[in-house]
Amino acid sequence: MNKKGYKSGFVSIIGRPNVGKSTLMNEVIGQKISIMSDKPQTTRNKIRAVYTEGRGQIVFIDTPGVHRPQSKLGEYMNQIVEHSLQEVDLILFLVDASEKLGPGDRFIVEKLSKVDTPVFLIINKIDKVHPEQLLPFIDEYKSLYEFKEIIPVSAIQGNNVNTLVNEMFALLPEGPQYYPSDQVTDHPERFIMEELIREKVLHLTREEVPHSVAVAIEHLETREDSNAVYIYAGIYAERESQKGILVGKQASMLKEIGKRARQDIERLLGTRIYLELRVKVKRDWRNQDRSLRDFGFQEEL
Repeated sequence: MNKKGYKSGFVSIIGRPNVGKSTLMNEVIGQKISIMSDKPQTTRNKIRAVYTEGRGQIVFIDTPGVHRPQSKLGEYMNQIVEHSLQEVDLILFLVDASEKLGPGDRFIVEKLSKVDTPVFLIINKIDKVHPEQLLPFIDEYKSLYEFKEIIPVSAIQGNNVNTLVNEMFALLPEGPQYYPSDQVTDHPERFIMEELIREKVLHLTREEVPHSVAVAIEHLETREDSNAVYIYAGIYAERESQKGILVGKQASMLKEIGKRARQDIERLLGTRIYLELRVKVKRDWRNQDRSLRDFGFQEEL
């Protein structure tokens, strides 16, 4: 039986690539659920994060950034966004206060005009602009769409995020608790570990390499003679030249990726781990249906 006055619902976060969607969700939840990078299109799958407190429970869906697709993977990512708009109680449309309204934002507004779901305009990165710049910025967006609420925030600094949470609870209906109070995501730990490894690739590599990489944990075990978790993962590139970059001179790049990923995974699991990474080539995997399925990109559609 539902608790009287207990509110719950599903909230989709939508926006152009690199506006801070994952940063905002992680700030609300209070820990890293979705990987962050300064490179566009970091998020590839829907990431469900769960925020629970006395008033109720909010289940977030962090979608990939809307962009003009250049591969089957890109088409899949845009389909995720469109599906998410139909299945939620509230949409947070996140924009960057330091970026002018562009074709990508207008494209998203066009998508929003076709759904009945209420929309909050969340103006992120207000720490990067002077307050006087916000009013004309807001007016420009208000001329395009009738938003339920307009809330300026700085996700990276946490500014006004509590106000956003309060406004979400004010709008959401009474409902059940969908997940246990201590659960913060519905993704298995294996998926989060893969994403943490991919995040380090995004941080350390440049040009086409970051977006050409997929990560798959191929074996995971605990041994009776050790208190460590042993993780064996493959980093998949599309070309031999990319493999060379990912390995680096005397395996220096691969060692640095492993070192950084190990630290985050140990925090996630709360135990010591042994992490072995191998770089492999799967040519043009982003345009191969079978490869996309193998890497888990087509399971939810």
